[in-house]
Amino acid sequence: MTVESIPVVSFKPDLRSAKGSRIQRGLLVRLSRVLSLIFLDILSLTLAWELTVIYSPTSHYSGMKKTSFLILALALQIGTIAIKGLYKSGSYRRNYSSLFQTVSTSQLFLLLITFVYEQSSYIPCSDLIIFWLLSITFICTQRYLFDLVTKLLRQKGVMRHSIFLITNPEEKESHVKIIEKENCYTIQGIANSSCLDLRNRETTFEYLRRQGIVEAFVSWNAIKDRLYIFWDFRTAGITVRILPSKSELRHPKSTFWLIGGVPCMTISAPFIIGTDFLLKRCFDLCCSIILLLLLSPVYLLIVILIKFDSPGPIFFRQDRIGLHGRKFKIWKFRTMIVDAEKLQASLEAKNEIKDGILFKIKDDPRVTPVGKFLRRYSLDELPQLFNVFLGEMSLVGPRPLPCRDVEKFTSRHLIRQEVLPGITGLWQVSGRSDIDNFEDAFKLDIAYIENWSFWLDLKILLKTVKVVLQKTGAY
Repeated sequence: MTVESIPVVSFKPDLRSAKGSRIQRGLLVRLSRVLSLIFLDILSLTLAWELTVIYSPTSHYSGMKKTSFLILALALQIGTIAIKGLYKSGSYRRNYSSLFQTVSTSQLFLLLITFVYEQSSYIPCSDLIIFWLLSITFICTQRYLFDLVTKLLRQKGVMRHSIFLITNPEEKESHVKIIEKENCYTIQGIANSSCLDLRNRETTFEYLRRQGIVEAFVSWNAIKDRLYIFWDFRTAGITVRILPSKSELRHPKSTFWLIGGVPCMTISAPFIIGTDFLLKRCFDLCCSIILLLLLSPVYLLIVILIKFDSPGPIFFRQDRIGLHGRKFKIWKFRTMIVDAEKLQASLEAKNEIKDGILFKIKDDPRVTPVGKFLRRYSLDELPQLFNVFLGEMSLVGPRPLPCRDVEKFTSRHLIRQEVLPGITGLWQVSGRSDIDNFEDAFKLDIAYIENWSFWLDLKILLKTVKVVLQKTGAY
């Protein structure tokens, strides 16, 4: 496939939001494989117990005792195998040593349970030993036969996963060899790293959706400076497998799989796509409505204080750069004198941010007495709940910056504009105004984007309360 370089003409609401909720591609295939393995394990254990009863040298079993023990054994052993992850695809289901340990452990639990709770109908140790040996033999044998049949079918082109490879030309040959060693993938297309550039990205993912791609292999060199792109794969329902290079990496949302004998970092797509970010938006909407109602007396008090403190409007509205570089009006309580923005040019020489992208002065002469108090406790930010209610902002996200700051961005900084801006964020709870270099703040924003989850938002909100009450880095 050749990805054409064309401008992106349609945007998702947010980098982390899907175009709709749907079941992940390939989920039914994986589910059928897991159910098949569970069925075969049940069959193996049932056969092992039936043979144990037939050839028991010590006692005879009543129908009730025979059935109740089998149900207990199936529940315990199938559950233990599932907990150990031995129904996963790849090398997990072929991990015979782990299967041996798991079955043996569950058999010890069976022995303990029957001894403690069923002393009146105690099952002899000799029978349990026979059952244990037959269970291990039958489960390992059927797993081996299952894999043997699967490999034969894949050699004939059946039961293969359609995948897409994104790699640089110099690594293409070696990466194709690694994938082909696994003998379970059909490479549907290959593209270089430019297909992940902003101008090509939407075209690439539209192609992947049309082709029904379930997994994408991406070289580390093609994605090392833009791991945030995994959100595009995630919202498209595509599992990402990052092929290694000489660099070592570890992403918090990743697991490692062996592909062609090589450890490969994998970031899985969710089972149901599009629900996590929808939860965030619903949370924002509900919280903004509740907080606006609860804080209305505080709003009224602040309005009175500002009115008596200095002449000018109650609210300060400023153009900020939001999602996808679009301008919107941010709401704040006014904390500066009238015409403060016009005076900023004369204060640029006193800017305390080293790289000059942001504008911060610790003792800004434009701030009013009430304004200093409002800033100290971040009360001036409260009207932004209206921005959250309107969907222009979120409770948590990278701070929306003025046009003056964004104009100084380099192209790599623009990733901040691909997610909904927030009232608070990782930057604000990690130093707030004490961070004197925009690059440090930018790294925190990238860390937030790459590692985002609904639970991370909750942690940041709780930490925000602590930071505000302690007045950490606020001025």
